[in-house]
Amino acid sequence: MMAGERRSQTTAVAVHARAVEPAARILIVDDDPLVGEAIASLLRAEAYDTAIAPSAEEALLLIRDANQWHRNPAREGEQRPVAPFAAALIDMVLPGMTGLDLIRRLREEESGVVPIAMSGYGTIASALNTVRQGAIDYLIKPLVDDELLIAVARAVRHHVLTSDNRNLRRQLDDRFGAAGILGRDSRMRRIFELVEAVAPSRSTVLMLGESGTGKSLIARAIHRQSPRKDKPFVEISCGSIPETLLESELFGHVKGSFTGAHADKEGKFLAAHGGTLFLDEINSASPAMQLKLLRLLQERKFEPVGSNKTIEVDVRVILASNQPLDEMVARREFRQDLYYRINVVMIEVPPLRDRIPDISLLAARFLDDRARDNGRVIVGIEEDALATLERYDWPGNVRELENVIERAVLLARGQRIALADLPPHVVETQRPRSLRLSGNGGAPHTNAAWVPMALADALREPEKQIILAALEANQWNRQKTADDLAINRTTLYKKIKQYGLEEYGRTG
Repeated sequence: MMAGERRSQTTAVAVHARAVEPAARILIVDDDPLVGEAIASLLRAEAYDTAIAPSAEEALLLIRDANQWHRNPAREGEQRPVAPFAAALIDMVLPGMTGLDLIRRLREEESGVVPIAMSGYGTIASALNTVRQGAIDYLIKPLVDDELLIAVARAVRHHVLTSDNRNLRRQLDDRFGAAGILGRDSRMRRIFELVEAVAPSRSTVLMLGESGTGKSLIARAIHRQSPRKDKPFVEISCGSIPETLLESELFGHVKGSFTGAHADKEGKFLAAHGGTLFLDEINSASPAMQLKLLRLLQERKFEPVGSNKTIEVDVRVILASNQPLDEMVARREFRQDLYYRINVVMIEVPPLRDRIPDISLLAARFLDDRARDNGRVIVGIEEDALATLERYDWPGNVRELENVIERAVLLARGQRIALADLPPHVVETQRPRSLRLSGNGGAPHTNAAWVPMALADALREPEKQIILAALEANQWNRQKTADDLAINRTTLYKKIKQYGLEEYGRTG
């Protein structure tokens, strides 16, 4: 059945796939029983579990049945008969539904099965069209053993990666009401825990973080997990509204209270009655507005602009700032009493450049969403493109990553996002590799080309590694570590928190 000599040793790719998924299940869809059994025999010799379907219709039934058992756990004492398929080898010429139709159906049903096309009459045009429809590879009959095994290994690896991302996303969606928050980073996991802890209360929450880090998503997650989830969630950015209009937007106004007030208007606080109000960029509020907010938070009362009527509201307030409010208080740019009033529970959202493990997860989520929205079949990101995304500094944080992925989805020429599909500024503006101190205490050195960047950014990684090494050398005795580094203990605690080093101390 196979063209060429039987390979003498297992390919490295196949070895890798079996290490990741030792019992991956492969479906062979071919109406020739001899071809189907020959492929199955080869795959079984490589420790794959196989099944054969003579038609696309029967293949769909097998896949749906396997997925049904996978998504609905077996009852106690009942043995689960099948595992879901990781990949399917699909002949393009089948009785009834064609192989190309089957590939489309697998994509539409989000089956999780990675298709590999097979054809004895392949052309470049048909191969390109099949790949665009969702196939990860296109094999020409008669098949070559090594090519088949490499294609299957690649499909299994893709299935494992996408399944891991899908499972994590499902878990987070269950916990956070599909709020769109994703993260493997230890600091993000702590944020998830904080969200779950504070959501049931009515306490004020303050979030600090750069623009684009997802503070609005976290505010929505708190609301969706709270007893107020069926009431309004109202969001307003204080920095985007002129100071002269902000009071009216928040508290409302009565007709004739100022030029242009032609009718009564309900403010955001009243609109959010019974629910949650999210005030973003609270750092931009004027001193007069800060005083009004302080009174409302303390008394839950306010008067609309131009009115003497006092209105009581039941609103849970979540605030966010893209500037450090404690420093603004020190500079007398933010009221100290308001700062202490809103700083009941603080959530610090880290910038994306400090969440490197989350970049691939977020990129996969955005890729799926934007490909679906734009009718594109994009199945993944090439390794060099992903490495480039992880080295970029992301000044616009998660919001910028989402825009970059959307652009790449629209411009991608293949089935996977390649380096050439990324914007030039992302490819060309790269952080250097981590700087290392030479063993004799000399100057830092690196084998990467220098990229212009702020000195503070260049020193972050070396400082983190020095502090971590000192902590480990002192068995995480903070006082002794601070003494060795000639810094005070408070500074050390801030650095540990800044670099997310607590996780090392717990797992070390």
